[in-house]
Amino acid sequence: MAAAMGVMVSLPAWASGWNDSSLGKVKFSKAGQAEILKGVVEAIIPATNTPGAGELGVAIFVQRMVTDCYDKKTQDTFNKGIAGLDVQSNKSFGKSFTEANKNQQLQLLQESEKSTDPETKGFFGLLKNLTIQGYMSSEYVMTNLTHFEFIPARYHGCVPVVKG
Repeated sequence: MAAAMGVMVSLPAWASGWNDSSLGKVKFSKAGQAEILKGVVEAIIPATNTPGAGELGVAIFVQRMVTDCYDKKTQDTFNKGIAGLDVQSNKSFGKSFTEANKNQQLQLLQESEKSTDPETKGFFGLLKNLTIQGYMSSEYVMTNLTHFEFIPARYHGCVPVVKG
């Protein structure tokens, strides 16, 4: 009983101690890949009358998910895919992915999606799914767009009953 009480007292202090820096930095194999990823998620879900994925920090979510939840092979494929987008952008347009305009970025992403290479197609599928997951589970979307309620049904005790 004493151990359970000790855990109950210390758990809130331990849980509130998490912050972005305590989770560690996400490292890419090449410099600039974080900016490329931010540009990619913004191209997948751009800002309209609602914030885009880049503005909501979905790139950080994608980085964390790939680093923390996927095996080394998937992480390597993901890093190669990001680097490949930049290489393809330089080859096609003579500038990096982050310097390309929105139409050029979309063209590169559409080419990745339609690719016959299983590694490229797998990279893009993972990236797109994680972007959508991160966007839809963001605080902004959950509170302002989907109107998420923690408890699925409300109790209304003072509602008049209509007899049929």
